[in-house]
Amino acid sequence: MADVVQYRLERMVDELDDLERRGLFTRHEISEIVKQRRKFEYRLKRPSPLKQDYLAYIEYESQLDALRRLRKKSIGRDEGRERRVSKKMKKSVSDFSGVARILEIYRLAVMRFKGDIELWFKYMEFCRQRKNGRMKKVLAQVIRFHPKVPGVWIYAAAWEFDHNLNVTAARALMQNGLRVCPTSEELWVEYLRMELTYLNKLKARKVALGEDKGTLVRDHIDADEKQWINENKDLFMPLDGEVENSDGSQPENMESQKSVDLFREQGLRVLQTIYSGAVEALPSSFNLRQRFFEIVEATNLAQSDDMHEKILSDMQRDFLVDPKYWDWLARLKMTDSVSKDGTSEDIMPSQMQKAIQVYEDALKNVPSSMIFDLYTKFLMDMIAPKKEETRDSELPSHVEHYISHLLTVYEKAEAMGCFTEDIAHRYVTLYLQLGKLDEARKLAAKLCSGKLSDSVQLWLLRISVEIRCVTRNSFSPSKADMLSIFELLKCILTKVSALESESLWLMALKFFMNQKHYFDKLVEIALISVAKDGGGESGFSLPSAIINLVIQKDGIQQAREMYKRFLALPRPGLVLYQNCIELENNLASVGDKDSLVNARKLFESALATYDQNTSLWRDYYSMETKLGTSETATAVYWRARKTLKDSTALTALPDS
Repeated sequence: MADVVQYRLERMVDELDDLERRGLFTRHEISEIVKQRRKFEYRLKRPSPLKQDYLAYIEYESQLDALRRLRKKSIGRDEGRERRVSKKMKKSVSDFSGVARILEIYRLAVMRFKGDIELWFKYMEFCRQRKNGRMKKVLAQVIRFHPKVPGVWIYAAAWEFDHNLNVTAARALMQNGLRVCPTSEELWVEYLRMELTYLNKLKARKVALGEDKGTLVRDHIDADEKQWINENKDLFMPLDGEVENSDGSQPENMESQKSVDLFREQGLRVLQTIYSGAVEALPSSFNLRQRFFEIVEATNLAQSDDMHEKILSDMQRDFLVDPKYWDWLARLKMTDSVSKDGTSEDIMPSQMQKAIQVYEDALKNVPSSMIFDLYTKFLMDMIAPKKEETRDSELPSHVEHYISHLLTVYEKAEAMGCFTEDIAHRYVTLYLQLGKLDEARKLAAKLCSGKLSDSVQLWLLRISVEIRCVTRNSFSPSKADMLSIFELLKCILTKVSALESESLWLMALKFFMNQKHYFDKLVEIALISVAKDGGGESGFSLPSAIINLVIQKDGIQQAREMYKRFLALPRPGLVLYQNCIELENNLASVGDKDSLVNARKLFESALATYDQNTSLWRDYYSMETKLGTSETATAVYWRARKTLKDSTALTALPDS
C-alpha cells in the first residue's frame, strides 16, 4: 500500500514544480499539499474505504483548484499592470492536472460504489461543468449500471439535446429509456416536452430567417378580449402594409400560414402519438394525464380543442370514481376566475357555479367522505374572508350565498354518514370564523356526543370554544363554569390514553394550574391513566408535564413528592426517569448534595428496568465524572461493560 501511495505522489512532481515555478504556491504550501494528499491517498488504499473518504478528497482538490485559479488571475492582473499589456499566462501542466485528478477520484469512487446513483450524478455534473470531454463515456457507464433509473435517461438525453445539439441521439436515448422504464411518468412527460421544444426551435429558426412568424407557445388572451378584437377589426391599421382581400384573406401570408399549420399539425401528431403510448403504458396514472393536459394548455397546436376534449373524455372514462379527478376538474373551472391574490371579490359567480356543479355531479357518482372533504375544502378556500374584512365590513352578497351553500353541504355530509374528523373540525371552525360563537358551541357539543365522541381534535376544539364562551364577559370564570369545563375534560381524558391526548392534557393543566382543587383531581386522573397505559418511552410524558408545573408553582420539594408518586407506578416510563434525573442533576451541579444522592437513586431505579439502554449508562457515567469521584465513575463504567450485551455501544464511554 505504501508503494502505491508513493508512486501516485511521485507522479505529482511535475505539477507541484510548475505551481512553485509560476509563483502560485510557496514551498511551504506545497509541502502541506503533499501532506494532505498523502493522507487522502492512504485512506483510499485501505481495505474498505468509505464514500466520505472519496468525497472529502474531491472537496479538498476542488478548493485547491479554485484557489489556484484565483491566484493565477491575480498574478495575471499584476503582470498586465506592470507591462501595460493584458496578456494571459500560457497554460501548463498545473492547469489541467487538478481537474484530471478530481475526475480520477470520481472514477475510483463510482467503481467502488456502483450502486450509488447520487454519486454518479455528482460525477456527471462535474464533467458537464468542466467540459473535459469525458461525458459520453460516463453516460455510457451509468446507463449500463443503472438502466432502470429514469433520471439517468433524462439527463443523458438533455445533455445530447442542449449541449451537443443532437436531436436524433436525444430522441434515441428517450425511446430506449421508455422501453426499459415504460411505467415512468417523468420519462413520458420529458419526452413530450423535448419533442415540442424541438419543433418550437425549428419554428423560431424560420421566424429568425424571415420565412415565418409566431411560435408554438400559446398566447394567453381572454375569450372576451378575443371576441372584442374580432368584432372591431376595422379599428386596427396594418403596420406592414398588408391588405386583406374581400373575403378577409391575405394572399401574401398564405404560404406562411400553411407553414404555421404544418408545424402545429406536426406538434399535434407528436402529442397524440406520445399520449397514446403513455396511456397504454400507464392506464391508471391520473397525474400523468393531468400533466399532459397542462402541456396541451400551454402549447398552440392544430386542433388543440379536440385534443383537450379527448384527454378530458379519457379521464372521465378512466377516473370516474376517483375523487381526485373531480376535485381537479372543479378547480380547473376556476383557473381563470381567481386573481393572483385569490380574494373572494375576484371570483366570477358563473365559474363558481360551474365548479359547484362538478362537485354535485361527483356526489352523485362517488358519494364518499373524501368527496365531501375535497368539496368543503374547495368552498372554504374560495370564500374564507380575510380577518380585517370580517371586522370592518360585511361580506359580499355572493359570498354569503356560498357560505349558506357550504353549510348545506356540511348538513348533507352529516345526513349521508360521510362525516369525518377533519370535516367536523372545519364545520365548527367556519362558525368561529363568522363570529357565531354560540352556534359553534352547540355544534361542537352535538358532534362530540355522536360517533366522533373519541376524536381528541374535536374535543380540543370544543373545550377551547367553551373556554372562550365562559371568559367572554368576565376574565375569571364562575365556579359553575369551572365545574362544567372540568367535567367535559374528565369525560374525554378518562376515555383516551395520555399519549393520544397530549394537547388536551396540556390545555387542562394550564387552565387549572392555579385551581388547587381541580389540579389535584387532574393529577389523580393522570395517575390512573399512567397506571393503565404506562408512561412514555419517548416523546410526550404526562408525569413530566405535571412535575414541571408543580416546580413552577410549589417548588422542588413538592415536585419531588409528585415524581415519587408517579415512579411508584408499575410502568412510569423512561422519559419520566430522564426528566427527573435531569432535574436533580441540575440542582446537584449548583452544589446541592441531596440532589446528587437522589440522582443516583433515580439512575439505579431506571437501570433496574432499562439496563440495556446505552444513553442511560452514558448519562450516569457523565454525571459521576463531573460531580462524583473517579472511583464511582470507574465503577459505573465497568458495570456498563458487564451489563450491556452490545460491546460496541461503549465506544462513547472513555476507558478509565
